[in-house]
Amino acid sequence: MFHPKIKRVKILISFVALLFPFADTLAQEIALQLYSLRNQIGTDVSKYHALIDEWDIRYLEGGDTYGMSLDEYKKLLEKHHLQVVSIGGSYEEMSDNPQAIIEKAKAFGAKYIVTFWIPHTSGLFSEKETKAAVDVFNEVGKLVKEAGLTYCYHPHGYEFKPYETGTLFDYMAKNAAHFDFQMDVFWVQMGGFDPLALLNKYPDKFPLLHLKDRKPGTEGTSDGTGDVESNVVLGTGDINIAGIIRKAKEIGVEYLIIEDESSRSVSQIPESVQYIRSILTE
Repeated sequence: MFHPKIKRVKILISFVALLFPFADTLAQEIALQLYSLRNQIGTDVSKYHALIDEWDIRYLEGGDTYGMSLDEYKKLLEKHHLQVVSIGGSYEEMSDNPQAIIEKAKAFGAKYIVTFWIPHTSGLFSEKETKAAVDVFNEVGKLVKEAGLTYCYHPHGYEFKPYETGTLFDYMAKNAAHFDFQMDVFWVQMGGFDPLALLNKYPDKFPLLHLKDRKPGTEGTSDGTGDVESNVVLGTGDINIAGIIRKAKEIGVEYLIIEDESSRSVSQIPESVQYIRSILTE
């Protein structure tokens, strides 16, 4: 038999749960960008989704079905307690036929659509490309928003060139009326900017983060290129991952997405998961 006080507490907790059924979704969730397993997953789709399950990751950024029908793939996701929350849509796809990507996102049950690259001549990203992209992103973002989803752009480092009193990214952020951003902390650092400072500057612009750490001594670039083998276990590189996670928790970033592009991703990802959890539970 419950002690009366304990019973009252349980009733109160149940009542709060009824009033706020989605309160737990406000917490930061760990996700995985499936590109991290691009060299493995095609060899055995089921095996690597089972491995993600074993890593205690529940959320994915993807968009591929790896040769399976969508229904078959969704059954595989369900089997391994996985959910696709974000898919990619290229600049060309979003410019030419955004509705197709919107329908694809809905079919996956995803909440976000992300564009990862703005076409440009390498090394020559400028005001012209920036303003053209912002126009496209606002137009497309409005359609995505009307569909009940969120559209994000993923800066790749070349957006941090000086512009007026700030950077090209500052122009993008200040003129982003209908889209948000997915910060890849590695590429922000590679582009010469501090990702934690960027979170502090624009705390309401980043519902998604790509977390990847960088081998100490890695030289930055301004063209969005870099050695993928410089990706190391989170918390062991020269990016302030702990500070970024703490800030993400403070401002309510929804998904902390691990992306490890190195050849060691299978061994590094579970260590990175544990590192994120250790900071989130401080």
